[in-house]
Parts: sequence; structure tokens; C-alpha cells
Amino acid sequence: MTTTTELKLQIGSWDENPYREFDDGRKFTRAEVALADADAGLQASYEGLMFYAADGTSSYVTLMQITGTLDGRSGSFVLTGSGNYDGTTAAGESRIVPGSGTGELAGISGSASSSSTHEDYPVMPLTLQYDLG
Repeated sequence: MTTTTELKLQIGSWDENPYREFDDGRKFTRAEVALADADAGLQASYEGLMFYAADGTSSYVTLMQITGTLDGRSGSFVLTGSGNYDGTTAAGESRIVPGSGTGELAGISGSASSSSTHEDYPVMPLTLQYDLG
């Protein structure tokens, strides 16, 4: 049975640094982000590689490890995904990496989506759809 959970991940820290920059304003960056949803009892660590176009829009790929308790089961799992920032909204899709579940979350499967604007900061909303197997 698939369960849908709406998370509000608080951004605790965001460390993003360029590793390749071009004269026209394009650049590649790497971000390390710490997140938590205290109400849901979850913590997450997020890593992203971003490409920014000269106009400030971007495309990115991500890995996120979520640790905590879902439906009374504790453990962790990893999401991998990609998304885009159009200058106003960052929107991405992820899937749970098969075999990444630990503890009582071993065997978890599913996906996640996120869409946020600057007005959401410091919250990153995340819709998680999962099966505990």
C-alpha cells in the first residue's frame, strides 16, 4: 500500500560553492544542505550539483539521505533526483534508490517531488510517496 506524506524540511544550513565559472555568468556549483522536519522526526542531508545559465536559471541533480521514522519504523533511505529552477520556482522529482533502505526501512520503495519558491524559505516542501514492502 502506497503512503503519501507531506514533509516541511527546514533548511538548517546551505553551503554552495562554484567549481567552474565562465565569463558570461554560467557556472557549475556543488551544494551541501542539512534539513530536518521536527514534526515528522526526520533529518536529511542533501547534496546537489547545479548548472546555472547566464540568466540565473539552473538545472540540478541531487542525492538526499533521509533518516528517522516513517509509520513507526526507523531507519534511513536515499533519494536520487533532478530538477530545474526557472528563476521563480525550484521543482524536482526523485526516486528512492533500490536497496538504500536501512533498519526497519529496508525494502522501502517510492518517489518524491518538491516545488518551492523564495517565499517558502527556509522550508523545502517534499511530497514523499512510499511503500514499506
